[in-house]
Amino acid sequence: MAWFIKTETFRSPHDAVMAHLQEHRLWVERLRREGCRISSGYLVDDQGQPGGGGLLLLEAPDHDAALALVRQDPMVISGCVHWQLQGWRPAVGDLEAR
Repeated sequence: MAWFIKTETFRSPHDAVMAHLQEHRLWVERLRREGCRISSGYLVDDQGQPGGGGLLLLEAPDHDAALALVRQDPMVISGCVHWQLQGWRPAVGDLEAR
């Protein structure tokens, strides 16, 4: 298994994004219950305020599997975010998603 990171920035107004964000949270929670190692959160500014984007960490067998999963994300399906998926290879330290 490998780690992948989806970064995103909002391309729709805050109010338009919020409805899809709730669907996204439910989607992530369902995947976690099914055993997927995945974590989602906001990117914040220097004052700790959400800054218009997010980060999703997930574990998948390969890039194709990660891409297929990300394409099911309600935030992606809605088109309200610009997003990018990249693989991540830890070099120093240890990460355990819970």
